Amino acid sequence: MRPSRRSAAPLALLGAGLIAHASACRAERAAPAVAPTPAVARPIEAPAAPGSGEASLAATADGRVILSWLEPRDGGRHALRFSSRGAGEAWSVPRTIAEGASWFVNWADFPRLAALPDGTLFAHWLEQSPGGGPYRYDVRLVRSTDGGATWSPPVHPYREATPSEHGFVAFAPAADDRMGVLFLDGRETARKQGSMVLRFTTWGRSGVPERDAPVDPRVCDCCQTAMARTTRGLVIAYRDRSPDEVRDVAVRRLEGGRWSEPAYPGAEGWTIDACPVNGPALAAEGDRVVLAWFSMAGERAVVKAALSGDGGGSWSPPVTVDDADPLGRVDAVLTPRGALVSWLAPAPGGAEVRVRAVSANGTAGAPAVVARTSAARASGFPQMERAGGEVVMAWRDGRVPAGVRTATVEVSE
Repeated sequence: MRPSRRSAAPLALLGAGLIAHASACRAERAAPAVAPTPAVARPIEAPAAPGSGEASLAATADGRVILSWLEPRDGGRHALRFSSRGAGEAWSVPRTIAEGASWFVNWADFPRLAALPDGTLFAHWLEQSPGGGPYRYDVRLVRSTDGGATWSPPVHPYREATPSEHGFVAFAPAADDRMGVLFLDGRETARKQGSMVLRFTTWGRSGVPERDAPVDPRVCDCCQTAMARTTRGLVIAYRDRSPDEVRDVAVRRLEGGRWSEPAYPGAEGWTIDACPVNGPALAAEGDRVVLAWFSMAGERAVVKAALSGDGGGSWSPPVTVDDADPLGRVDAVLTPRGALVSWLAPAPGGAEVRVRAVSANGTAGAPAVVARTSAARASGFPQMERAGGEVVMAWRDGRVPAGVRTATVEVSE
């Protein structure tokens, strides 16, 4: 049976025991020491239809923000759509990238869209493998060279398409004319009950992506990956998985065609025999990089951030962004004087989308509330992007009918 659109866990490793354990730990903790204050959030009428979800944001070289999302269609079909805006503008008339009846639609493993400096667009969605089970699905990757008016035939970012899980894609320009594609690949789990592998490829002017190659042979099965481009090359972040089930966030850099050894800016030693479905976030500008992540090491939920000034070669000591029972689901953007981190926090009757500024010297401002939403999986992962001097946020709220909402956000640093 095809998994539910909003309620399916990405993998069997996410069990009710983990959720119950997390809830019990949260119940034992005290209220936050610093009460969140309202952020200056200016709503932008979202172009997405009622029932929409799985939003993602991307910035372009000319200072625009692109919003992509999924919309339900009749007969169990779904459409991947997108819209763009410049600073101070309304969202453009939405366009459809693709539509299908056998898509794998999931709250945590959602489509992404990205742009090269020349305006070439790349997008992906997930599609059930023919004759496969509920967690056998493929990445479908497309490209547009005319601003999204037309799209190339879909291809896989990998040459070996086994009946297994593929997903959690991250995009970033590997060069001015090539898009880097990072993803999780389950071919080893299908072949010999092995581990999920982190793999990478690029796609440029040729009709198909380059041959994909492994980056890490054993990673967490269903946490989002993150990737950004610095002046020194690509930097990636993902949740690693040691033989002893330590699942700390790892960072690697691609310089001179080779991936560096993993670094662990947090190194909490979070040992858990399940996937927390809570991946890291990265943003880069020049050699500046911000990394944000969720951890529950020592049964204490916390959102942390670290900054780098040398393209991810070294990192500042981690800053605690929110240790007041956060749910995680983080994102991050760089600002002129530091960074802004977002996450989902529980609140009476639901949850709140919160943000907090972190200065270059590691000082954190007051947490701020952007919007109320639901704590359910269906609320997904709030997204954030900065372009043209504005920070834009997108999230799925819990109102009826639920759908994607957007706003610009201002927070004092």
